[in-house]
Amino acid sequence: MSSDYQAERTISAVYKEEEQVEGVIRRLIDRGVPESHISVMGRNFQSNTRIAGFITKKDVILGGLRTGAIFGSLFGSILSLLTGVGVLFIPFVGSVVAAGPLTAVLLGATSGALAGSAGAGLVSALVAWGMPEEKAAIYQTRLQAGEFLVMAEVPADRSGEFQLLMESSGGEELLVSDTTLPRPCPGRCNGAEDLSPEVRSHLSPEAQQTFIDRYNTVFDETEDETQAESAAWEAVHRQYDEDENGVWSKAKVTA
Repeated sequence: MSSDYQAERTISAVYKEEEQVEGVIRRLIDRGVPESHISVMGRNFQSNTRIAGFITKKDVILGGLRTGAIFGSLFGSILSLLTGVGVLFIPFVGSVVAAGPLTAVLLGATSGALAGSAGAGLVSALVAWGMPEEKAAIYQTRLQAGEFLVMAEVPADRSGEFQLLMESSGGEELLVSDTTLPRPCPGRCNGAEDLSPEVRSHLSPEAQQTFIDRYNTVFDETEDETQAESAAWEAVHRQYDEDENGVWSKAKVTA
């Protein structure tokens, strides 16, 4: 854990080759960026042909999110360095492998945007987070074409250093945002008042409690916010369905 690490800005860039992604992530980690503050998303990881057979367009997430160590052997060594790895289906992009805090954001607060009507997709999710629509559209198009998105959350006073690092590693279409990806709680969740607005607004009171209980259980075991959030959203998705307003509120009927 790097509890003293102050992430204040997010630098995003696209990379054409998986080898470039592996290189920039290793360089970021070597410069002190914690694994829990790095996100990556792409369609064409080395094992893409091995996962295509069990992904259907009805799935927003398959098999839940796992630690990078578990998925590393399947999806390539670079993902073994990161947390919260999962497989998602995103409209207009297709099935992608994603890792890091961006994965939980896509699975959680913006799930309605991902699964929604025409015009939804990664653009909607990134715009909801605060990214300019023009840049979000470029990222979606390039992911569609088989390229990779990397996002690093960094201290404000070192953003220039990390921007240069990502650019010199082959990054294109760089964007520096004056915010970081939302986390559900500041550490452990003591109650619904601790949930971020992005999470709370998408959960009924009952679903909020389900989220909190599962989040705290995993956080107590791992002290990993990304892994805890991923597990909490899995629990919500297992027990509830979304209503017409995109709120997880309908308890699933079990036989």
